[in-house]
Amino acid sequence: MDIDDILREVDPTFDSIPEETRDLQALTRVWMAERSSPELLSWPADGLFERITDRIKKQIEKLEDMTGDMDPKTNFALIVIQTELERYKYLVRSCLRARIAKIDRHTLYYLSSPVLRARLSSTELAYATRHQALLHNHYLSSFLSSFPPPLQNLNDTAGNTSMIDAPDLDTAVFIRLLKDTPVKGRGTDADGYRQYENGAIIILRWSDAQSIVDSGLAEIV
Repeated sequence: MDIDDILREVDPTFDSIPEETRDLQALTRVWMAERSSPELLSWPADGLFERITDRIKKQIEKLEDMTGDMDPKTNFALIVIQTELERYKYLVRSCLRARIAKIDRHTLYYLSSPVLRARLSSTELAYATRHQALLHNHYLSSFLSSFPPPLQNLNDTAGNTSMIDAPDLDTAVFIRLLKDTPVKGRGTDADGYRQYENGAIIILRWSDAQSIVDSGLAEIV
């Protein structure tokens, strides 16, 4: 069950909302979640970014057609459309920059397993692969080549110590529950377990909140 299914149960009028409005709401949620979560989230599989990008292209074409019209009413409409367009572009850019920053910081981590690679879009996967190859070649030419071959790997896990830098999954995040949900959290002195109502906003370690968010029972705020 994804977040749209939850919203349909909570709000019976959800399907009556225009698709463009739903996509803007979904993009805003993705943007907030990506900026707040310490770990890269899964790339939306429903074609959200593709639809948003297509709308941006159409709006840019519309603006170009309207630019030559000097009618005051048309000029006012031009300002409104351009303002809305900039809002879409800001959300897309900010979200993608947040994702790229996480990929740059922990490239090997996200390339280390098929499950983690599945979180990346095809473009992001190509970028991460090329980024890591360039970085490894740079390290080889700088200093790694002087090491013995067994010590030249950047993903070495010998001695039960991994060289792969991973995000801190114990970073605190705020989540909003979308259903009445039992929540278990780990504390410094003791663990806690409590039933929370729909709409409750709580703070948890990301490692505790991830399963709730992934199941669509909560969203990051």
